[in-house]
Amino acid sequence: MDPSATPSSTSVTHQTSGPGHDERYDVVVIGGGQAGLSVGYFLKRTGLRFLILDASARVGDVWRGRWDSLRLFTPAKFNGLAGMRFPAPANSFPTKDEMADYLESYAARFALPVRTGARVNRLSRSGDDYRIETDAGAIQAGQVVVAMASYQTPRVPGFARELRGDIVQLHSKDYRNPRQLRAGGVLIVGAGNSGAEIALDLSHAHEVWLAGRGTGHVPFRIDGLAARWFLARLVLRVAFHRILTVRTPLGRKVRPTVMSKGGALIRVKPRQLEAAEIRRTPRMIGVRDGLPLLDDGRSLDVANVVWCTGFDAGFEWIDLPIFPPIFAAHASGHGEPEHEAGVVPEAPGLYFVGLHFLYAFSSTMVHGVGRDAKRIASAVAAHAARAATAATPRARAAAALQSG
Repeated sequence: MDPSATPSSTSVTHQTSGPGHDERYDVVVIGGGQAGLSVGYFLKRTGLRFLILDASARVGDVWRGRWDSLRLFTPAKFNGLAGMRFPAPANSFPTKDEMADYLESYAARFALPVRTGARVNRLSRSGDDYRIETDAGAIQAGQVVVAMASYQTPRVPGFARELRGDIVQLHSKDYRNPRQLRAGGVLIVGAGNSGAEIALDLSHAHEVWLAGRGTGHVPFRIDGLAARWFLARLVLRVAFHRILTVRTPLGRKVRPTVMSKGGALIRVKPRQLEAAEIRRTPRMIGVRDGLPLLDDGRSLDVANVVWCTGFDAGFEWIDLPIFPPIFAAHASGHGEPEHEAGVVPEAPGLYFVGLHFLYAFSSTMVHGVGRDAKRIASAVAAHAARAATAATPRARAAAALQSG
């Protein structure tokens, strides 16, 4: 089936409830963001019966829940998913709400079978199938694609609980705008892209300190003329998409660093932080007398702390032996699952799309997820074909036994 064709009247779109226990699909996709929708687009070509589960009330709500001033780092010409361009001027930088609305429109245009409000609590094996347990009941599937980014559970250091009770604390996941904070100074803990952008957002109304090591920065303006002409494409579609992959020596060399330390600042430049009078400090290492303690021995008397300290993968609901022993021993599932470019050898029929550096540096980016989705959808179809071929001799043997 051509996914760009007009959907049939039997297509299921945005289901919010279902019979639950008796359901079975060839494939269940967990996650209805850009990764899950991209997988769904390509699965429609296979003829397999599939369902996309998403915990949010609406497609795109993960984007809607980000901070108010957030804009994408990539221009609109790189933000379209397969089969549908992004409806904005090519060199503009969409807002987070525009991205959310685009995803919702994408799911509707291709009649993708998305069930919203369906939070998955457990994924396990059940005979030859996978069992997906949701609040509304259990679903069986021959194959499962976990289509989620590596950023699900906010990570906050344990010493955060030692901060004085009157200090307002927010994680970047929960930050929306300056009105959430008290009057007074703000310490941003974590100097990556989120930390730098939130620091600028707050600098108009608060005195701001930005704690953490420098991560470097892209040495050109992403909205500048050179970027429009060639630099953006060179970085995004060549370096991030084709050079820094698990198939190249350079990609394999830098992947551990990227996975553990994050990437360079993309939009914000150090001179912008200086111009906004944002003070850079060493990293925060603990708490002293209820106040943030820095690595240089200073304590900061601030009214607010915003934790831009990253995320855990949040895969504790996956009850399968696919995590490295260091994570399995703690029964946390917070680490990266063991996979080969998204295919899980230890669990045939299980796949991941959307993880950080799954195949390339671009794998978790909007412009890069489509390639991984197409490859994984092909792997799903091939697995289904092998299973069907293997089932035929078994069926004949069973029929022969019954007739005998």
